[in-house]
Amino acid sequence: MVNRLVVAAPASGSGKTTVATGLMAALRRAGDKVAPFKVGPDYIDPGYHSVATGRPGRNLDPVMVGEHRVASLFAHGARGCDLAVVEGVMGLFDGRVDTEGLGSTAHVAKLLSAPVLFVVDARGQSRSLAALLHGFRGYDPTVRLGGVVLNQVGSARHEQVLRGACAEVGLEVLGVLPRDDKFTLPSRHLGLVTAAEHGPAATAAVDAIADAVARHVDLHAVRALAAEVPAMAVPTWDPHAEVERVDGTPTIAVAGGAAFTFGYAEQVELLSAAGADVVVVDPLRDETLPDGTAGLVLPGGFPEQHAAELSANEALRAAVTALARGGAPVHAECGGLLYLANSLDGAPMCGVIDADGAMTPRLTLGYRDAVAPQDSVLARAGQRITGHEFHRTALSVPHGGKPAWQWRGHDLRPVAEGFVVGRVHASYLHTHPASAPEAVTRFVRACASASVRSEATR
Repeated sequence: MVNRLVVAAPASGSGKTTVATGLMAALRRAGDKVAPFKVGPDYIDPGYHSVATGRPGRNLDPVMVGEHRVASLFAHGARGCDLAVVEGVMGLFDGRVDTEGLGSTAHVAKLLSAPVLFVVDARGQSRSLAALLHGFRGYDPTVRLGGVVLNQVGSARHEQVLRGACAEVGLEVLGVLPRDDKFTLPSRHLGLVTAAEHGPAATAAVDAIADAVARHVDLHAVRALAAEVPAMAVPTWDPHAEVERVDGTPTIAVAGGAAFTFGYAEQVELLSAAGADVVVVDPLRDETLPDGTAGLVLPGGFPEQHAAELSANEALRAAVTALARGGAPVHAECGGLLYLANSLDGAPMCGVIDADGAMTPRLTLGYRDAVAPQDSVLARAGQRITGHEFHRTALSVPHGGKPAWQWRGHDLRPVAEGFVVGRVHASYLHTHPASAPEAVTRFVRACASASVRSEATR
């Protein structure tokens, strides 16, 4: 596999995204082809990774896709690149709750046999850094800490003491970032503001971070660390080998733009491999669906931040409603579910789902081991999948008479969630298509069937 390293930290808020994104951009400027990855299900950081590298940001999540797929998905995303930078999640050993680090940054680093570049927020500490590094390195010796980047360093004297602490435990300092508020990315209620929403400002922020990393991090040493990896012979994930190609070429519209940014790159790849003609539609700008649209995918995002604009686009709302009520398959997740509801924070939406959405102060976050309670355009009854919830909105009615999914709550009681209405499958649950390619085949086949019926009635 390609040269690679994982950017990790003791905890969230240490500067992982700043360092990882800055490294990606700085290395690209220096002429390297950089493959960007993010540990876990997060959609937001990969958007900035894409700005930094000019390539799709991709996720590596053993919880959602299974640890057996991680290396092959990595090989697929890194194909043709000089090196890969993998941004970790939370602290190095933080994984799914109530497991021994399942899905943690350390777990992924071991699956990839990749060294760790450890980012430490140095504010408020000096020689104690040695104890921190000693503890992290000794906690699991199979995870290799290959170097340190010191972040938020206050002065030359502070740097000197911190370097001494690193030397005490035999770890090399590969970079020292001074305290500077410019080295940050804009945040919001679910984390960072998405790169698509922030537009030119996102590019400017990434450029500023790349400037800082190029000045304060030893890129030659980073490349050398990334090259200190064993050869790994793993099969490269191939979307064409994962799905069945259906008869026909149904046109499937996939919502995009600033309001719908929560999608995994593998979804479009799998839809296309199954025979679909995938067309991206921006519900904030486009007033019509593509000619001959046979199915619709509405991913998550931040529609609550754009509710007034989405509502004002009455022509597209009407087209989506007509498509769904006409029997075309629709797959909606989280923000897409809200768009199909009657209203969102009082603004009229599509009215396909008989419920109203609203912002709340409560964050719903976590993995769900779900099962399909009945057949739908997406899943057969009994199909199991691990997905992820990530939202601060709620619906006035949490599920329909035919829920999209069921799972066990923290109290072990069954939880029903989402809606199956005709050929619409709408839910708060985010799923990774690589974990269930048969669902993609099933959806595209349903779209092909809808396309044939539409042609027959013309």
